[in-house]
Amino acid sequence: MDTTVVLDALGYGIYTAMALSALYGVFCVILLIRRIKQKRFASSTAANDFLNEVRGLLDRGDFTAVAELCDSPRYWAKAVPQLILLALEHRKRPIAKLRQLLAEQFEREILADLEYRTSWVATIVKAAPMLGLLGTVTGMISAFGKIAAMQQQGSDPSQLAGDISFALLTTALGLTIAIPLVIAGAAIHVRIGKLQDQVQEHISLFLDDLEAAVAKHPA
Repeated sequence: MDTTVVLDALGYGIYTAMALSALYGVFCVILLIRRIKQKRFASSTAANDFLNEVRGLLDRGDFTAVAELCDSPRYWAKAVPQLILLALEHRKRPIAKLRQLLAEQFEREILADLEYRTSWVATIVKAAPMLGLLGTVTGMISAFGKIAAMQQQGSDPSQLAGDISFALLTTALGLTIAIPLVIAGAAIHVRIGKLQDQVQEHISLFLDDLEAAVAKHPA
């Protein structure tokens, strides 16, 4: 098979792979931002209103109403209400063990999924420049092959422009894909950190209220 044909086919394959990686990277970023937004409260005021409502129900010993509130459409996608549901099911456990259970559940069911997606973003960040480098190498191989042919045939050197352009363009495209995803990945890690801080703070407050409510209403 002609080497030129193979290199041309490889070039199209590199462009396709870069396009697909860019699209999937953007998809993962958008999905992560949406999921983190779903898991968090929109504001500290909304979180405080929810916790105050839960505190009032616990003070009356109405654990069923707390569960219904957490399982309502407003809250069923958010992390804290879902962890509260789990805590209510195991409220007879010592607080230390209950805290550990909730931490493990949060890490297993929420953080693991987010980390899975962020790992794909990180993979694309690493792969895109490598694809660009592969395109550069491919373009230079093709260019040098044509240089050798020109020395024998006396062809027009301007025919090298396409190969050299391809070599430089793929490197630029790889960096163009990777740099925005690096910035987006950093922003996502900040959001995940804020989610963890928010969940830890709110669950800690809830467990204090739950401990008092169980002591007050042991049945």
